[in-house]
Amino acid sequence: MSASPPAVAPLARNRFLQALVAVYAALWIALAIAPSYRSDWLLENLLVFAFAAALAATHRRFVFSNFSWLLIALFLALHAVGAHSTYSEAPIGFWLQDAFGWSRNHYDRLVHFAFGVLLTYPMREIALRTLRPRPLWGWLLPFFAALSASCSYELIEAWVAWVVSPELGTAYLGTQGDEWDAQRDMTCAFGGAVLALLATAVYRRATGDEPWVLFAPRGGRRRRARRSA
Repeated sequence: MSASPPAVAPLARNRFLQALVAVYAALWIALAIAPSYRSDWLLENLLVFAFAAALAATHRRFVFSNFSWLLIALFLALHAVGAHSTYSEAPIGFWLQDAFGWSRNHYDRLVHFAFGVLLTYPMREIALRTLRPRPLWGWLLPFFAALSASCSYELIEAWVAWVVSPELGTAYLGTQGDEWDAQRDMTCAFGGAVLALLATAVYRRATGDEPWVLFAPRGGRRRRARRSA
């Protein structure tokens, strides 16, 4: 089974992406106006600023499909909600805690799971279009990349808390007294990555296409990529 290269268009000619950026920017600004803890909000957004700068810097050389942009925006929106109130005090987490009788606010676990679900496919797209791997590695590379990114985030998160603001460590890390918090967060990302790749495999089997065909821009140009099973 083969997959055609995605149709892509840069921000200047991509109305879907323009609308996506506008909606996310409006949400981010609204949640940035009066966060629960301004210092924690700044810490939570350091990596977002770096991530956004990297995407902007590479946008002309590598243009994601609209589907991947949508997944990235959804993850960043979930993170913005957590940064506004801190993950351990996110209202959605308290609602889920009451609804399911959980012992803690699991919004942080939800976002780590979403990391695997939402960002593994953009990593697969990068692998397929730039590395052009053999079919099996087209699945393994994004899986390993998602796990590596999750582990790296936990390390960077701890380093930032120690170096930038040790007094905010508990609120920033959101461990809620769980000594296995980092390991459980990574397990959630692991499960999310597996689910994302399974869903991709099911979609490919049903349609013969990569999910990157979804929300494809009209008049977008095709990027050359080796067809992969």
